[in-house]
Amino acid sequence: MVRLEFGDYRLRASAWMTLLAVAGVALFAGLGRWQLQRAAEQRVLVAAFAAGTNAGADLLGARSTAALARYARVRARGQYDPAHQFLLDNMSHDGRTGYQVLTPMRLDDHRVLLVNRGWVPLPGGRRDALPDIALPDAGPIEVSGRLDELPVPGLRAGVAVPSPDARWPKRTSFPDAAQLGAALGENIEARQLLLAAAEPYGYVRDWHSAHAGFSPERHIAYTVQWWGLATLSLVLYLYMNIERRSP
Repeated sequence: MVRLEFGDYRLRASAWMTLLAVAGVALFAGLGRWQLQRAAEQRVLVAAFAAGTNAGADLLGARSTAALARYARVRARGQYDPAHQFLLDNMSHDGRTGYQVLTPMRLDDHRVLLVNRGWVPLPGGRRDALPDIALPDAGPIEVSGRLDELPVPGLRAGVAVPSPDARWPKRTSFPDAAQLGAALGENIEARQLLLAAAEPYGYVRDWHSAHAGFSPERHIAYTVQWWGLATLSLVLYLYMNIERRSP
């Protein structure tokens, strides 16, 4: 039992109710703080994407993609490998499900960079057929775009690594660079290149910053809601357990 006296009032509450109230306040306050952190992270991503939009595209050269800023605009020189492409599954555009097409490019210094050529719909809305993503033998080419992380799932249950068989293109869901490199038998650059809209051999390319549909303001709104619940939990606890002392 918890007992406190202050002035003409006293608080009398059972231990279990007090523990429940403390746990609720701590949980809701922590969730609010987490949403506040997410809002700050989203602002950083939005700012980085805007900076990449306004910057010129520098030649990647011998630099590692991991050493450059996320969303940095770069140009890369090399040759596509159309025989070994990946289809990133569970990618949507305008409410439709489809794939993003990842095509390896062997750079002039023999490193391998994955170029995301954009989004394609499911053929006829069905999964029992793969889209035609064939590339002409273009020879050496220079392309430009933004560097970005590979997409990550909200839940690990959504991950499907590339199959180990010899069939290409390989359908995969939220793989990491190591898994894609293992399927290729190559060490690949950590970041993908989001192909610029003006470049040839691409599909739908409506690039935006990560979690663009979840704005910083929305995270702030959730912060207010969680902290409001923390305050409500405390107020209810006090209301139910504070009483006026008898004269």
